[in-house]
Amino acid sequence: MQRLLFALIISIAGVAVLVSLGNWQVRRLAEKEAILAEITARITQPPISLPANPDPVKDKYRSVVVDGVMLPGEIHVLVSLKKVGAGYRVIAPFKTKDGRRILIDRGFIAPEDKATDRALGAMQVAGNLHWPIEIDSYTPDPDRAGNIWFARDVAMLAEALKTDPILIIAKTDADSGVTPLPVDTTGIPNDHLQYAVTWYGLALVWALMSIYFLWRTRAKARGKNS
Repeated sequence: MQRLLFALIISIAGVAVLVSLGNWQVRRLAEKEAILAEITARITQPPISLPANPDPVKDKYRSVVVDGVMLPGEIHVLVSLKKVGAGYRVIAPFKTKDGRRILIDRGFIAPEDKATDRALGAMQVAGNLHWPIEIDSYTPDPDRAGNIWFARDVAMLAEALKTDPILIIAKTDADSGVTPLPVDTTGIPNDHLQYAVTWYGLALVWALMSIYFLWRTRAKARGKNS
């Protein structure tokens, strides 16, 4: 009887833990969907002028528009696109009408276009403010001689191009040879529904196994007592 009671307690505890983990993932799903909705609203809102002191948290993904001059001296960040392959993001310095120097992520170019001259001079750029976090302990240092960078670190890019640490991801580009890569939410993981289904599935399996184990244990006990 004590063995049966112990097994029952373990069974109930196991199901309770797994269900609670599933419930937690459901709550996280709701939170993530709210965050994604807020990001989408920022991305798609009508553009505003570049704030005087944009905040990396409050103004991340903010839709903005700037007028000024695209300057020479671009940096190439190695990337890979699905169904396209390897290439480079073009990060260029841009001088606004009020004299501020900022960074523009113009978009994607193929490897063979690395040495091609791109449109410079007066233009308007519409896009979204962004401070991507792409560097970790495994990221190689930039190959400055070959102008090949392996991540977008706004502070490092700004230092290299002598600009303010402000990056705008362009929605369009004046150069037809550049394919813009506008900001969207597709790269932000949202796997909480899958995790919730997994935990609930494990809870169901645990419950079924526990029922079977308890039934077998009770059947054996009855067999010994008969």
